Amino acid sequence: MTATEQTQASEPTEGDVGERVKIFDTTLRDGEQAPGFSMDRRAKMRMAHALEELGVDIIEAGFPQASPDDFAAVAEIARSLKQPTICALARCQEVDIDAAGRALEQARHSRIHLFLSTSPLHREHKLGKSKNEVIDIAVNAIRRASRLSHEVEFSAEDAMRTEPDFLVEVFNAAIEAGATTLNVPDTVGYVTPFEVADMFAFLRANVRGAERVVFSGHCHDDLGMAVANSLAAVSAGARQVECTINGIGERAGNAALEEVVMALRTRQPHFNVHTGIVTKHLYPASRLLAQLTGQPVPRNKAIVGDNAFAHESGIHQHGMLKHRGTYEIMRPQDVGATTSLVLGKHSGRHALRQRASDLGYVLDDAAMDVVFERFKALADRKRTVTDEDVEALASGADPEHTGPWRFTHLHTSSHLGGGASVSLKLTHEDGRTVSEAAIGDGPVDAMLRAVERATGEAISLADFNIRAVSEGGDAEGHATLTAHHDGHDYRGSGVSTDIVEATAQAVLAIVNRIERQVPRRAAAAHS
Repeated sequence: MTATEQTQASEPTEGDVGERVKIFDTTLRDGEQAPGFSMDRRAKMRMAHALEELGVDIIEAGFPQASPDDFAAVAEIARSLKQPTICALARCQEVDIDAAGRALEQARHSRIHLFLSTSPLHREHKLGKSKNEVIDIAVNAIRRASRLSHEVEFSAEDAMRTEPDFLVEVFNAAIEAGATTLNVPDTVGYVTPFEVADMFAFLRANVRGAERVVFSGHCHDDLGMAVANSLAAVSAGARQVECTINGIGERAGNAALEEVVMALRTRQPHFNVHTGIVTKHLYPASRLLAQLTGQPVPRNKAIVGDNAFAHESGIHQHGMLKHRGTYEIMRPQDVGATTSLVLGKHSGRHALRQRASDLGYVLDDAAMDVVFERFKALADRKRTVTDEDVEALASGADPEHTGPWRFTHLHTSSHLGGGASVSLKLTHEDGRTVSEAAIGDGPVDAMLRAVERATGEAISLADFNIRAVSEGGDAEGHATLTAHHDGHDYRGSGVSTDIVEATAQAVLAIVNRIERQVPRRAAAAHS
């Protein structure tokens, strides 16, 4: 990689450079059918609208023949969305094809996606068909689907384990029958990027009419190479990539859409292609999917994980403060995320000084020496040092006993389908004691209302996350909240075996931060 390429890789690509690679999203079909990721029709609609906003070219909305609910979901998506092509999956069987055609009737642009096994293993053990029978089945199915949708995609299931010469025969017949996209899936995630590139190059050189169709890659992650294999396909001439948000899908999943897109964008001088994805919507789309499925995004997930743009090492943090390109190859805001200098036991004084300054504390060298020593002692006892910890350290307070408010009583109750109620008592460091109660849609909503009434601070919840930090029925829950107040964002956290109590601690941490910072901001404004 040249010095010029290194500079360009860290900056967003402006304009459409090179050929267009279509992004075919199958989150709602291949992704949703994986265990743990099922979505009802309402959830599918929310995700479909997010995918449209993201700018995907084709949305595979489902498998209409699989169930009445899947049929209804595909039909509703086809009726509602305006920009992307809406695709429905079908086996090469009349009943499947007809169901897909009916579900897509109101789509502005429709595609039926046919699949049929072609590998010798599948021909013998799954289909019990000869080579000629497989070709005849594919041709008849494509002709039927062509009458029921605007375009037809044909997938040779297990293509990467199919004899290359036979695959050429199948694709020759598919093009003649009317297929407009030819998918070459690595159905079981078996091959390497070199083999993928060789296969696509062979097909494009030998299939009759290859120039009239789009070759597509659909790679699974069984050996952890789905994204690498998809990029290899693009390098060898594929102009459609089939992928899912967060890489969800059968077994180990599919190629992750956000990784494929950002690899093509970040290394644009290498690939010389572009996509139509609005990348600033990648992070929001990822988090929406996690919310809809109840499956969290791994912290170390590329592009959209919590740690993707987080830096704790003192060496890395120092470099980042000097020039972000030292340890970031893309801008977090380009995917809708933010850089985070995480303070922990590996952090150095440069990051601590910067965080204190961001919070309104300017420390001279002598004060910094004292604060840094206390910070290191605290970091040895905690996984992460929070903003409220830094405020306490910088102001000389005890970071493990911050105020001004603290709980002296807390009671919650909830009822299935009937909301929740909270009663609490708070004591202020000036001697005030306040009791309040509230009801809400759930314990978190009720907690926010009660704390707002007790403290007089209005906060708007922007993000809420809770996760287990240990195992077993008595596991501790770590609640993290982000809230808006008066044009500023505040973050609070709490840990308890009771998740409602952990949430309460996080809410009160935010309120305490507001009360500590507002007077300082006011003083700074008049100085």
